Amino acid sequence: MKKGGTVTESAKLWARFQHCYRRFDSIGLGIDISRMNFQDAALEALSGPLAKAFGEMASLESGQIANPDEHRMVGHYWLRNAALAPTPEIQSAIDGAVQAIRSFAADVHSGKVHPDGHDRFTDMLLVGIGGSALGPQFVADALGRNGEGLAPHFFDNTDPDGMDVVLDRLADRLATTLVIVVSKSGGTKETRNGMLEVAHRFTSAGLDFADRAVAVTGEGSELDQRATSDGWLARFPMWDWVGGRTSETSAVGLLPAALQEIDIDAMLAGAATCDEITRKPTLLENPAAMMAVMWHLAGDGVGEKAMVVLPYKDRLALLGKYLQQLVMESLGKRLDRDGHEVCQGLTVYGNKGSTDQHAYVQQLRDGTNNFFATFVQILADRDGDSISVELDITTGDYLHGFLLGTRRALHEAGRASMTLTLDDLSPRSIGVLIALFERAVGLYASLININAYHQPGVEAGKKAAGEILALQLRLLKAMRENTGDKRTANQWADMAGASDDVETVFHLLRHLAATRGDVQLQTTDRVIDATFSIQP
Repeated sequence: MKKGGTVTESAKLWARFQHCYRRFDSIGLGIDISRMNFQDAALEALSGPLAKAFGEMASLESGQIANPDEHRMVGHYWLRNAALAPTPEIQSAIDGAVQAIRSFAADVHSGKVHPDGHDRFTDMLLVGIGGSALGPQFVADALGRNGEGLAPHFFDNTDPDGMDVVLDRLADRLATTLVIVVSKSGGTKETRNGMLEVAHRFTSAGLDFADRAVAVTGEGSELDQRATSDGWLARFPMWDWVGGRTSETSAVGLLPAALQEIDIDAMLAGAATCDEITRKPTLLENPAAMMAVMWHLAGDGVGEKAMVVLPYKDRLALLGKYLQQLVMESLGKRLDRDGHEVCQGLTVYGNKGSTDQHAYVQQLRDGTNNFFATFVQILADRDGDSISVELDITTGDYLHGFLLGTRRALHEAGRASMTLTLDDLSPRSIGVLIALFERAVGLYASLININAYHQPGVEAGKKAAGEILALQLRLLKAMRENTGDKRTANQWADMAGASDDVETVFHLLRHLAATRGDVQLQTTDRVIDATFSIQP
């Protein structure tokens, strides 16, 4: 450990590891922040803001309005411990929804609920977008196993080609596919589009869509009204105090998980136990607080560095994608809670190890030092024993070695990292992981004084898309009133009352010509001078 009376680098690292590593037995989690390049004085400087963050988190869980834009509470923590809900009505609603999910899934598995002409459902197609799909996809990929429960499929975009790929894959099992449509408001266009596409495919195949459809939505929403009037199989609630990106432990995530025969009670228990630990108002006794403080120190409190998520487990390949929405939609804000322009955020990207060692780890080690890494390790390699690929070495040993080797290589290059270690990959540990990051996001948002529970940027994008589609309708109207006329984008823009937005008109015309048989493109030497027409 010493050479010539000098403490070696490895001895220093071992001492720092002992100081910075914490193990939380009740949730099977270890967290190592020893490679995050911070000084203890920096932790002390954040003790006051962190104490305030703990207080704000307690207020949020007690039912304080946390989304002032929409005057909503934020209660995803109640979903895994309904006794904490601020009113008996909310507690009863949560308990009732979980029981209804259990009962419905049991009836589907037993064949009590089945499609006309068939004994059982075989597949499940979830139609959603963003948080209404990412969480269920992540859990299905992490915990789903072939042959157990309904096979999962997803519509998570309004891309018609992507929908065709999924529906073509289901072609010979369409009659035994259960469709779950997820939309809180019922008016989300991407989800509405997916529902109409799949309903059309069912109808074209001579199948009753309502006999195979389930809604997860807000009471009285457009979707709720349609499901009621058309006689869908079942409806499950989405409450206004649960945001899409924190909805995995609501019916949004629990229903598809239960239909796959994933143990939702274990997932809820893992999340609830993690919530208990991450309520502790002491930094080194709270893994979510440790993460939030590391995020703050790594990015100097302004998100200067991205978080690279590196799970060393194939089943966690979607973790980075899931965390992109949870973290970036929550923390990417132009204004702080006092109305000051701050342009905050925390960029997240990642893939799985050791795949990354053949991809972008080269840049992480030798390129721009604009990130910190979060390694995720699962101690259990697989169910059962492994063969040796070399003397006393298994494939899992290699995976572990690549993790430790990459961690070491990054540290030697001065790049920061933390490591999360879970005992196994199970419904309980996935519940832990979800709750851990949800809490870290909430605490970090308090540290940087932004509102993590609204998304004005997303709404702005939706509004802009609506304006563009309204322009398309005006453009088509003008073209149909002048059937056969060949005009440039400039000319059609004038006729559609959009002379100040010719570029958008040009893009709309190119898309229409590529997708509509009656819209013709006449090319010229310069594509921007092309003419467009509607043929009779």
